[in-house]
Amino acid sequence: MLIAVASQNFRTVTGHAGKSRRFMLFDAAHGRAPREIQRLDLPKEQSIHEFDERAPHPLDRVEAVIAGSAGAGFIARMAARGVRAVTTAETDPVAAVQAYVSGSLPPPAPHDHDDEEEGGCGCHCGNAE
Repeated sequence: MLIAVASQNFRTVTGHAGKSRRFMLFDAAHGRAPREIQRLDLPKEQSIHEFDERAPHPLDRVEAVIAGSAGAGFIARMAARGVRAVTTAETDPVAAVQAYVSGSLPPPAPHDHDDEEEGGCGCHCGNAE
């Protein structure tokens, strides 16, 4: 299976998936180590936050996108494309992919809502502004 990890620095899992433009793509399967096969460094217009949903997108071919955080809009947009969006506190991309494949991906870390967009955080944590 093909899994994308949001990683603005290509070293750690990063948050704000909707605005992310850099992704590491892994080929992964249960019982074997994930193998990084490609890095995406997309223009701003191809961040999911900015993207025209009617056009094809480079993430359309993945089964899942892993990020440190993702709002409800990102999760819904990816679901509409047939891609599962998941969030985690794991910061190592390889470990995150391994945990996803094995069904043991840790949940996202608690976070501060003070800097979130108006109307709540959209992270499904139950906290609304």
